Amino acid sequence: MEVLKTLAVALSLGTLAGLNLYLTVLVTGLALHFHWVILPSQLAGLEVLGHPTILCIAGALYAIEFCADKIPWVDTAWDVIHTLVRPIGAAALAVAAMGDAHPVFEVVAALLAGGMAFSSHAAKAGTRLAANTSPEPFTNIALSLAEDGLVLGGLGLLAWSPLVALLLAAIVCTTIFIFLPRLLRNIFQSLRLLLKKARSHFG
Repeated sequence: MEVLKTLAVALSLGTLAGLNLYLTVLVTGLALHFHWVILPSQLAGLEVLGHPTILCIAGALYAIEFCADKIPWVDTAWDVIHTLVRPIGAAALAVAAMGDAHPVFEVVAALLAGGMAFSSHAAKAGTRLAANTSPEPFTNIALSLAEDGLVLGGLGLLAWSPLVALLLAAIVCTTIFIFLPRLLRNIFQSLRLLLKKARSHFG
């Protein structure tokens, strides 16, 4: 059961990192630094997130993302840059969460967390790309705040019940994977439309 709970924490953190890696690291680190939550011994590897250096870097990067995430097309450019960053960060969080587990379990957790992060990232990026076809900026702001709220809510749920958090994360990621081909087609269609508009605009 303890191994399952450890895996639940690793994969749930990975899913949330796909939405906002820096907020996930920052809030988790603050909770550990100020002892808002007490980690069981098998999750002691996550204590590093409470180090002041990591908190400062995560806070600075989140501040940048907080602003970039609310500007149309800047948010999409930011998502493109983080297509690799978020899954890799999620994999690193999973390895830290697994602690002294057998290397095989660490690799499996890293792969699963990276995949779940990619699925939540793809949903986020696709939604933002669709929203950017509208000229008003309010949708981007609302989506950004909603995503941050999901991360905070997910972390709260994770602290309350890792297994419930994992169940919800698995349902969400499975649903995303089912609709991922359609989502990718919509992303590519939006990009082609954008490129066509840019060509016509610049002659």
